[in-house]
Amino acid sequence: MPAWTCKPHAELSPAELYAILRLRSEVFVVEQNCVFLDMDGKDLQGQTEHLMAWRAGALLAYCRLLEPALNDGRAVIGRVITAPAARGTGLGHELMRRAKDEARRLWPGQPVYLGAQARLRGYYGGHGFVPVTEEYMEDGIAHVGMLLNEAA
Repeated sequence: MPAWTCKPHAELSPAELYAILRLRSEVFVVEQNCVFLDMDGKDLQGQTEHLMAWRAGALLAYCRLLEPALNDGRAVIGRVITAPAARGTGLGHELMRRAKDEARRLWPGQPVYLGAQARLRGYYGGHGFVPVTEEYMEDGIAHVGMLLNEAA
C-alpha cells in the first residue's frame, strides 16, 4: 500500500519536486513523445497542491490541484500520472478518488474541472466527469474539457 500525501507547493522538498518533474517528463514528454513546456508556472502558483503516492522512496502516482480563484472559479485536477511500473494495479483509480476528495476538501462547493486526453474520456467518465467542451488540440494531443458531476 503506498503512502499518500497532499501538500502545497511551499512544503515540497527539493527531492519531492525533483521526483514530480522527473515522472512528468518521463511520461508526458518521453513516453508520449510530446514536446511541450511542462513547467508552466502553475506548480508554484497560488494555493496549488500536489497529491502524491509513494512507496519505498519512489513516486508512483501524482496529480496537481489548482485553486479556483486562478482558474475561472473551478478547481482543476491536472498532470494526472501513474508511473509505468505501477500501472494496472488500480492506483490510477485511487489517485482520481483522492484527487476529487482533496479538491472538495480544499475548495468546498467549487466545481471541479479537468482537461482530459480525449482517449481517456471513458476513464474519467467512470469517475463522474462529463464532457463540457468539444475536442481540442493541446500540445498535439486531442483533449476534451470535463466537469465533475457532483452526484459522483
